[in-house]
Amino acid sequence: MSAFEIVRRTHIDADPGHVHDLVNDFRRWRGWSPWEDVDPGLQRDYDGPQAGVGSAYSWSGNRKAGAGSMVITESSPERIGIEINFLKPFKATNQVAFDIVPASAGADVAWSMNGEQTGMAALFARLVNVERLVGKDLEKGLARLKELAES
Repeated sequence: MSAFEIVRRTHIDADPGHVHDLVNDFRRWRGWSPWEDVDPGLQRDYDGPQAGVGSAYSWSGNRKAGAGSMVITESSPERIGIEINFLKPFKATNQVAFDIVPASAGADVAWSMNGEQTGMAALFARLVNVERLVGKDLEKGLARLKELAES
């Protein structure tokens, strides 16, 4: 087992509340998430409240998209916490957080993912630089979130 944490940051020239709303509602992730376009046939299901704590999203797609679910476990103006459960291609449970800090002319946003690598995920991590691989996705997602929030 090995613990990991991946963090990427950006500044968004938009109201922090608007940024929060784009992250706090899984239905709005289709406009910015880096994983939404990896499978045009992605199956999506939503459960619980529209947004905030208890809101849930599950997906199932091609080999690249995999399958899993997410649930918002924490939601305040400054932080959204999410538990993400991957089912395919590897089983794993990770914690995701979006820290949204008001800053001059907008918000400083940090997107982090942490967890433990076990089983096949640990073996995969030995072969591939997971920090770089997932980090690129987080950077892409933050760039898309920034573009959407600022438009």
